Amino acid sequence: MSFEAVFSLVKQLSIAEKLRLIKWMVPEIERELVVARPTPRKSLWGLCADLGVAPSVAEIDEVRREEWANFPREDF
Repeated sequence: MSFEAVFSLVKQLSIAEKLRLIKWMVPEIERELVVARPTPRKSLWGLCADLGVAPSVAEIDEVRREEWANFPREDF
């Protein structure tokens, strides 16, 4: 049954019946929330741990110098 079908049926209820439905549904939803607790997320610190050691600042600077040494090129 779709949400829209259920909602159309609920709209046909009297206010007292809607309140009774809410009183019945709240404990059901709370029970489902307790059961469906999400698993803890992985720490961002450990997200890249399997990639190995990061390049040092000196290595990054050296690569930058090499890459930018011929920029802008004259042959374009």
